[in-house]
Amino acid sequence: MDNVVYLDYKAKELEHLKSGQKTMIIRGAMGRKLPYGRVNKGDVLYFVENKGDGLIKGKAFVESVFNSEKLTKEQSVEMVEKNQDKLFLAPGQKKRFSGKRYLVLITIKDFKTIEPFQIDRSDYWNMDDWLPVENIEKVKINLLTELGI
Repeated sequence: MDNVVYLDYKAKELEHLKSGQKTMIIRGAMGRKLPYGRVNKGDVLYFVENKGDGLIKGKAFVESVFNSEKLTKEQSVEMVEKNQDKLFLAPGQKKRFSGKRYLVLITIKDFKTIEPFQIDRSDYWNMDDWLPVENIEKVKINLLTELGI
């Protein structure tokens, strides 16, 4: 399964993935929402920054996934703190995820920068920060085709 993952541009998440400082992705919510239970070891993550250009610039493989049970605020804060060395979260991100009832921690491997491309998001009415696209080739926009070349 291929997934498109939006990264926090201001927190320089893509740069931290490139440098190897960040080796884990986190998502959290008060309820079970994407990608909870929907991402597995071996899946491919494609990374795009949330700065509006829509360009996918990196990819990595999922090494492991942890979907939490319902957490107390204290358990959630502790889990974020315990994994901060891999998450490499900016203060605002740490505040955003600490205290969520459900956390998904995704350890990645083999990050690499790729030739940037865009995807067709028209089938994804819910513009969340995680898109399970199944097969990236089906949503990849071929710019030459778009330009009629």
